[in-house]
Amino acid sequence: MTHGAWCVRLAALAIAVACGRTDDAKPASAQGIFRVALLTPGPISDQSWNGGAYQGLMRIRDSLGAEVSHIQTKTPADFEENFREYGARGFNLVFGHGFEFQDAARRVAPQFPKTVYVTTSGNTAGENLAGISFSFADASYLAGMLAGSMTRSNVLGVIGGTELPPVKESFAAFERGVRRMKPNARVLSAYIGNWDDVSAGKEQALAQIARGADVIFQNADAAGLGVFQAARERAGVYVIGSNSNQNDVAPQVTLGSVVIDLPRAFFEIAREVKDKTFRPRVVTFDAKTDVVHLELNPVLQSRIPPVARGQIDSVLAQIHAGTFSASPH
Repeated sequence: MTHGAWCVRLAALAIAVACGRTDDAKPASAQGIFRVALLTPGPISDQSWNGGAYQGLMRIRDSLGAEVSHIQTKTPADFEENFREYGARGFNLVFGHGFEFQDAARRVAPQFPKTVYVTTSGNTAGENLAGISFSFADASYLAGMLAGSMTRSNVLGVIGGTELPPVKESFAAFERGVRRMKPNARVLSAYIGNWDDVSAGKEQALAQIARGADVIFQNADAAGLGVFQAARERAGVYVIGSNSNQNDVAPQVTLGSVVIDLPRAFFEIAREVKDKTFRPRVVTFDAKTDVVHLELNPVLQSRIPPVARGQIDSVLAQIHAGTFSASPH
């Protein structure tokens, strides 16, 4: 998937905006231009977490007429440095895309009160600081039900990038969904230790397949692409994708994806900020709003047992009605 050209740093204090340069003489606020920046922890070519965020940035550009900037960051020091740079330049809104950006945002936000800082998967807020909480648990529970209905070996796997709390919560909900369908199933768990190493993702998947796993739920961004590669090489193994709709990554082995509609979430926040109606808070998007949902792969949908499909639809109806939640909170 192509997400457009990257904006890269040309000098220590230069920021690329809309893949170009802006007038350095005046800050953005003085020019009356709505400007939005995005920091991602990994490449936007991952067809997952970071790619979805970049699509959200493009929607803000196209729908709100914003000038936008994107930087891929590597370390916590990068988080803080770039938050500070965008604040100094008077950007209206800066997204730090991931739970790991929260500490840097808390330190920097008070220094630039005219800039709104938003961290995705964040759970803290301040005067000009907000979090977006994606309730991944319900959709992950449904994915677990799907996986439980499709396993023949009664061994399944989950593979994550690093042990961030939202990922661990998602995997726990997935396992509960599996056990609803197959109480005696075993769920193997592995973390790659990063979000970028495709080869390591493939190795972890092959190791789980060797132990009998025939359905693997991955949440590992670019590294997760290796899980799809492993499944394509081993007959009878399925994958469930995450964050973006990954059903087209490997349609012959992908049962479905736990999707976050990041473009919609980003657009809703940005529209409030531009309209000056935004109230700093922790904004929750969940399966009840369909921002987070299980997207079945139409190529393999006919393989899902009708009884299982009915059970999944029943739980989904309960989620929408507010009578069921897989979240422990």
